[in-house]
Amino acid sequence: MNFPNLILKSEYRSKIDNIVAEFYSPLLENSILYQRASGFFSSTALVILSDGIYNLTQNGGKMQLITSPRLSEKDIAAITEGVKRIGEFDRQTLLKNWNKLNGDSNSNLLKNLIIAGILEIKIAFLESNNEIGMFHEKFGLMYDAANNVVAFAGSMNESENSFVTNYESIDVFASWTSDNNRVQNKQEIFKAMWADAETGLIVRDSSEISHELLKKYLRRNKILTTFKTFNFAKNPRKILRKTEYIGHEKEPFIPKKIQLRPYQIDAIKNWATQNYCGIFDMATGTGKTWTALAAIVNLYNVMNKNLAAIIVCPYQHLVEQWAAEVSEFGMQSIICYSYSNQRDWKERLQNSVNAFNFGRKNFFCIIATNATFSTDYVQGLVKKLRGNIVLVVDEAHNFGAAKLSKTLLPNIPYRIALSATIDRIGEGTKKLYSYFGKKCIEYTLSAAINNGMLTPYFYYPIVVSLDKEELNRYLEITAKINKASNFNKFSDDETSEYVQMLLIKRARLVAGANEKISKLRDAMQDFLEDNQILIYCGATTMHDVDYNEDKPPIEEARQIDIVTEMLGNDLNMRVTKFTAAEKPEEREQIKKNFAEGNLQALVAIRCLDEGINIPSVRTAFILASSTNAREYIQRRGRVLRNFQGKNYAKIYDFITLPTPINEIYNYSDDQIKNFKSLAVREIIRIKDFAEIAENPFESDKLISEIQRAYDINFAKEGENLDFS
Repeated sequence: MNFPNLILKSEYRSKIDNIVAEFYSPLLENSILYQRASGFFSSTALVILSDGIYNLTQNGGKMQLITSPRLSEKDIAAITEGVKRIGEFDRQTLLKNWNKLNGDSNSNLLKNLIIAGILEIKIAFLESNNEIGMFHEKFGLMYDAANNVVAFAGSMNESENSFVTNYESIDVFASWTSDNNRVQNKQEIFKAMWADAETGLIVRDSSEISHELLKKYLRRNKILTTFKTFNFAKNPRKILRKTEYIGHEKEPFIPKKIQLRPYQIDAIKNWATQNYCGIFDMATGTGKTWTALAAIVNLYNVMNKNLAAIIVCPYQHLVEQWAAEVSEFGMQSIICYSYSNQRDWKERLQNSVNAFNFGRKNFFCIIATNATFSTDYVQGLVKKLRGNIVLVVDEAHNFGAAKLSKTLLPNIPYRIALSATIDRIGEGTKKLYSYFGKKCIEYTLSAAINNGMLTPYFYYPIVVSLDKEELNRYLEITAKINKASNFNKFSDDETSEYVQMLLIKRARLVAGANEKISKLRDAMQDFLEDNQILIYCGATTMHDVDYNEDKPPIEEARQIDIVTEMLGNDLNMRVTKFTAAEKPEEREQIKKNFAEGNLQALVAIRCLDEGINIPSVRTAFILASSTNAREYIQRRGRVLRNFQGKNYAKIYDFITLPTPINEIYNYSDDQIKNFKSLAVREIIRIKDFAEIAENPFESDKLISEIQRAYDINFAKEGENLDFS
């Protein structure tokens, strides 16, 4: 039976009406969902309502309860055990064995409803410093199969005393009547509470809260003991520590343990003078993340503690790293990507946007991958946001690309771009500067090394060349690129998909040159007994914003497998792959084994380009031969992190040329012209690496040989050379 067919009063009073028999039981009998917010809860209430709850269970329904932490010791034990045993049996098993499983024990019914997945409990804590304040909400919602809704509110808690002993009353509202607006209001409030999006509350799933924490709020019989319990918890923040539940304080602050450096403070001041828009151009290891989070805290305070923060970064593992840092700054975050541990992140995000817009929430923070941020769902919600919003984009150079640049929304007034390599070729750079504004700081790799924030390094280029088959393919692809480019006069970001495909194909051909394997084998003979070695594999692309870290291109997968097998099987080294295929816990164990010397070498692809830090690396072999400045600057930065006992690093960079230097004279002028663009870009990288290395002059001879062989004159031709 649907709710409209029931006879319901608009008000019930416990000394006049039998509220359980006349209200609860008929509604629960026809419900598929019962949502309840109650300041006090006792499992005794479940026994009194057991007939109705049995019918709710038969209907395939469930119950969602939000209550204060003021629970009895037996109920705390039942909840704790129920959460540990979720899924041991299903609702059908519970229904068949209802009396046997539940017996005469209130706590058994509570525990079994949780195990069977019928009852979900969340605990609400106040954010206030009030010594004796507590969550004291009292309302409920029941839904039938036709989505009719009954809401009720009044003095009644979910306890035996409320149902049997006390004088209580409730008012009732139905969605199919003129009270529909009141019903919707209660629905929105419960939804916001359930998603932890209600101002003034901290709402946590019971599985996230320790048994010990609940016992600190233990409900006693004596009033005096109750006051003592809350005196122990003067400030709920102090006892809601990270060890006791996931996430903590929602109000942003700068942790005492973090002392910002003068250049970080200056960056934030400059950002403020630029109307809180700007670029933090900071080298790897110089504290971009902390600078950005401190800037958010500053803006939050300037905006009278009212701010929505959106943080976007390329990959899932970076989202998790940001989430850990964000929590240290007192901010809870909504983790937005497909496989997020917060499976209800979409609901949390929607509720937070609504609560913020309507003034029920003064702060929230989301952290999303580039891919998730650019989805229609997230973009649609962000477009609805109003007021004080700040966008922080990590590795912001990616957003110069045509697709991602369209996601930079104009309704976000405050903006920060983070990148050690913000500048791109062509229109992409202009888009970034147009949206984010000027640089607030430029802290170079050289300055970081000179100031002791990064490790000095020695640089050794190793020259390889394409074999005959690879060279023929290179020339064929180049001819197609030239023909297509001459036919279609596009700017960089407007290049046809066909040309883009050809450029990527040629870049991967260069990155996967066969000679790299034999040259690596030769170079590795001097390191067979060493450890802390990193080998960078991977094909390069022109724009990698759509790169799927779980599915690397076949060239990358092939090269990393060949290198790993060669080092491990042929050279008998202790080596493992480090890719996105490994789970986070596996990565942490690999990093630990590597740092301790149990592993000699890691063979990695892109997942190390942006974000993951393995500071113990002392020697790096860069096979990827990227001619993209952003990529090779990031890869170099990964190797230069400070580590105990690490005085310097060594970088072996595989320089790929179309032909051996001593064979260039076998080719025609037209062919040499087609070789020049690659040779020029390799020279640029050699110069860039060597310039701030400890041995800069050792590369000068090689640079001169390449320039002479390929007839390259930078002063005369540099501006006209093809750098594609």
